[in-house]
Amino acid sequence: MDSRKTNSHHDLRHGGPWDRGAADSYYHRPRSPHYYVGSTGTSLRIDEENMTEEELRDYYEGYEWNETFGDKKDWGW
Repeated sequence: MDSRKTNSHHDLRHGGPWDRGAADSYYHRPRSPHYYVGSTGTSLRIDEENMTEEELRDYYEGYEWNETFGDKKDWGW
């Protein structure tokens, strides 16, 4: 069972703040709050300065969730 879906009030859609935070952690990227209005990479990107407090919280919680429970991309390092 995916705890993201059972223990969360977040918008978990692909491209949303929580998803982008988790993805940044997964790919070993530094925290850089953002999300996409629609599909990731093909729709308007909203950066930190234009995010609401709730969107920022969701981004950071997604990042921390993956740091704690998720996995990391194996780049073969």
